[in-house]
Amino acid sequence: MKILIIGTTGAIGSKVKEALSAKHEVISAGRSSGDIQVDLTDAASIENMYRSTPGIDAVIVTAGSSGMESFQTLSEKSLLPGIQSKLLGQVNVVLIGQHYLNEGGSFTLTSGILADEPARDAAAGSLVSGAVNSFTIAAATELKRNLRINAVSPGLAADSADAIAHLFPGFNPVPMQKLVNAYLKSVEGVVTGQIIRVHE
Repeated sequence: MKILIIGTTGAIGSKVKEALSAKHEVISAGRSSGDIQVDLTDAASIENMYRSTPGIDAVIVTAGSSGMESFQTLSEKSLLPGIQSKLLGQVNVVLIGQHYLNEGGSFTLTSGILADEPARDAAAGSLVSGAVNSFTIAAATELKRNLRINAVSPGLAADSADAIAHLFPGFNPVPMQKLVNAYLKSVEGVVTGQIIRVHE
């Protein structure tokens, strides 16, 4: 398969790229790194990405963040960056990409454990991850040409746990291979409309 991965410099994206590269042609995309550049907050940039990489069989998004901020200071302005990148960015990857992917292709989005488990100062992440999950379930019912879509909902990735574990007390780190397997299930398997939760 020809697989496009958006976001390959992080803990999860780098491991997913490594695993898939052993069997597939993998193209990486990012804001300032990768084989091609894309700005997830810009629909025109996403369209240009697809135009420059024809014949894609699968798209994976592991980019985008929603930030951490006290609920007492949270505002529409501070919510917008996460909504524009991790939520609307992923939504546009699908809405635009449905016209470019090969028949039978797949989209794999990334949400997160915050959709199901709250954490202090993480209401923005809960909002965005929950919306990504809901969009995935709905989109699966309407995609044409046998296109599939799933969302992987990662827990606390083991490779980055030491740096951020203090923000998520009581959360169990998830082994990286277990996280990678969730993406493999979505890309190489047959499921669609699933939220593949990998929380511990």
